[in-house]
Amino acid sequence: MTISEQLAAFAGGISPESLPERAREVIRLLMIDVSGLCIAARELDYVAAARSSATSEGSVTAIGHPDSYGPYDAALINGTAAHGEDYDDTFEGGPVHAGAVIVPAVFAIAEHRGLSGDAVVRGIAAGVEVMCRMSLVAPQATHKACFHPTAIFGAPAAAIAVATAIGLPREQAVNALGIAGSLASGIIEYLADGSSTKRLHAGAAAQSGLRAALLAEGGFTGPKTVIEGQHGFYKAFAPSKAPDFRPLLEGLGSEWVLETVAFKPYACGTMTQPFIDCAIALARDGVRADDIVSLVCDTAEGYVHRLWEPLASKQSPANGYAGKFSVPYCIAAGFIDHKAGFEQFTDVRVSDPGLKALAAKVSYVVNPNDPYPKNFTGHIRATLKDGSVREVRKPHMRGGAHEPLSESDIVTKFFDNAGFGGWPREKAAAFAEALNRIAAGGPTDLSIARGVV
Repeated sequence: MTISEQLAAFAGGISPESLPERAREVIRLLMIDVSGLCIAARELDYVAAARSSATSEGSVTAIGHPDSYGPYDAALINGTAAHGEDYDDTFEGGPVHAGAVIVPAVFAIAEHRGLSGDAVVRGIAAGVEVMCRMSLVAPQATHKACFHPTAIFGAPAAAIAVATAIGLPREQAVNALGIAGSLASGIIEYLADGSSTKRLHAGAAAQSGLRAALLAEGGFTGPKTVIEGQHGFYKAFAPSKAPDFRPLLEGLGSEWVLETVAFKPYACGTMTQPFIDCAIALARDGVRADDIVSLVCDTAEGYVHRLWEPLASKQSPANGYAGKFSVPYCIAAGFIDHKAGFEQFTDVRVSDPGLKALAAKVSYVVNPNDPYPKNFTGHIRATLKDGSVREVRKPHMRGGAHEPLSESDIVTKFFDNAGFGGWPREKAAAFAEALNRIAAGGPTDLSIARGVV
């Protein structure tokens, strides 16, 4: 069997009853977290741009908006909104943001076809599991090739998610994966100027996977060897490293890596998060910004080119969005504001003189023993004006496998995000209950997320 055939066989065998309790719980929380992020971003400019690009009318909900759309447009809008503030789930080892791709794709086909909650659960289970596992095959090589892993792995993962939700036969599910290989795209040049394309990647991947599955359903074919072939997926998107397919296939169906999906506590890049915790701890230990001479951080070589360099640009981000992918700025925001939410990543906030002055004191040294990408760590060594040195380390990401957020934390985040998006708590609570009903196998009815607030 080719790898696509093995993935299709795995996905076709998923039933809600076969899923461990923890896996089902993570799927439910992903639905809640992603939906809250869509509401939070609903009035932001890039979501307005995504909506303005829509050309369809249909029965599918763009969460937080009064109009309904065809499935392709809804998947694009919801995925773009969910990933837009970089506050969505991540996967240690990838990293990839599976929820923002898979949940919008499956929601779109479920509403379009009137599928049950059980079909939604099956589809999300297949898509998130495959996406996370695909990211482990050639660690760091996708970023090295200048591609965004969420965009690249998202398309085939969304394809198998939709194929699973609608119950495609195995041969058609294999074709869906093959087609998605030609629809996958997304480069990381947004790092140069903080432009919006990264925000698009999750929505575009959701849309591409949905299209691939429906093309396959209609009889379109794709290469069975799209994953491992001589001209296949990893040759194209991760050419610098020989793929090891064991993390993709071993234990597939019996061990669920989706159970370790990390829910973010901060609205910024994944690897910046432990550094923010270190900065907050340093500030709470009584250190004052005016007393700091320098802040030097041990870091992994694997993300220097994305989050640390060019250092001068990272110390003074071009805009609020660029600040999300700057360790120096995130450290400064965490130290001074004791948080890193939406308000820390506005164009006005990143231009604050105090934040810029502190960020200018942040630099790094590469730690060759850093465990990235298997684990995300943080470290700050602060040298003060009196000559003393304070050091803080964070051995893992809060929200990840070693220190997961509780259900209460994630639900509180949902209500906070809904409030940021202008929803009254009563409407948010009613929508959360609708999501819980879907997760329990009820009808896929997202209509309460429409309407004018």
